[in-house]
Amino acid sequence: MIDELLQDADVVAAASSLRADGSELDDAIARAAWSVIAEPGDGVAGAVISQFGSVEALRFALDDRRRGGSAGSASFPRADRALTEARDRWRLRGSTRGVRDALEGARDVGATLLLPGDASWPTSLDDLGANAPSALWVRGDASLLAPGPRLSIVGARASSSYGELIAAEISGDLADSGTVIVSGGAYGIDGAVHRAALGVGGSTVAFLAGGVDRAYPAGHASLFRRIAEQGAVVSELPCGAAPTKWRFLARNRLIAALGDATVVVEAGWRSGSLNTAGHASALGRPLGAVPGPVTSAASAGCHRLLREYDAVCVTSSADVRELCGHAAAAGPTAGADDPRQVRLLDSMSTRTAVTSAELSRRSGLAPDTVSSMLGLLELEGVVERAGEGWRRAGAKHSGG
Repeated sequence: MIDELLQDADVVAAASSLRADGSELDDAIARAAWSVIAEPGDGVAGAVISQFGSVEALRFALDDRRRGGSAGSASFPRADRALTEARDRWRLRGSTRGVRDALEGARDVGATLLLPGDASWPTSLDDLGANAPSALWVRGDASLLAPGPRLSIVGARASSSYGELIAAEISGDLADSGTVIVSGGAYGIDGAVHRAALGVGGSTVAFLAGGVDRAYPAGHASLFRRIAEQGAVVSELPCGAAPTKWRFLARNRLIAALGDATVVVEAGWRSGSLNTAGHASALGRPLGAVPGPVTSAASAGCHRLLREYDAVCVTSSADVRELCGHAAAAGPTAGADDPRQVRLLDSMSTRTAVTSAELSRRSGLAPDTVSSMLGLLELEGVVERAGEGWRRAGAKHSGG
């Protein structure tokens, strides 16, 4: 399939129009194909691409000989059964026409195709590992995805006037000072934060669970147009893809990964916003929650986050700045050039002590590595012991 794609004049022309400098066309076409054949967060696809590169991975994945192409000399680290099942499902979507339609659809709506390694690629998404997106489809200003101050704010669709007011105040204040506001474009809290950011002339990013050519919910069609003009509408799914329940849940991991911190304004006990909060916690991102009336079902999820998930109580934009500041405070102090120390510090809190075993689980680092780095960071005053656990030392300097 990949050779057919690379030789298809319409595919090449459409791909060229989506790349500002016309570079990396083979990679662009292959990654566009991966976004068509694989569902968001497909870890098997991510592992194959990581090992073989996007072009050879596609050949390896869809070639009936299975070991065709230069990838044949490599051994795939995943279980054969997982790979066999993945290849079966990929083949169902593996057509030149599907990729051509995706590329031409993006061209028709003025979207761009953002690839890992591009200047605007959000490197924070790389923390998702094999579950990171292979590419992003963007309508609007792709540079807003580049590293910079960003806050993810999510909440209930069935929001209250109280929730929308608090969400708008936090979003507007931070957007006015240059923070990019990230959310999911849904009714309720998501819509309130996007509008508030736009209202102060700030920037906002909306992650969709379908193609960037499809307004969902339909009632936000005009809002998405405004976001595309002043911010960015983004999806890992190709144009034409319909949103589904699973894709909303998968989309949440991108919202959590993109932000320096995640704040939940209102959420029911089983709200999808808690899914986003769970991703943020797993990634070691600071997590905040806005409290509400104890009688409000719309705030039950926020109270659950505060009680059970070590979320920080947030009541104003100043609280959010402090929350984001905790994430940045330790960064330049030590280990700024060591990605392992960055991962370790990102998995720590300034408020709650965490055992070294839990830090190893959160950061994905070996226990011995965590122990040795904690000792060095303690000597440098970056972290401190607290009972049987560890926390960032910034807590005692925050003035709180």
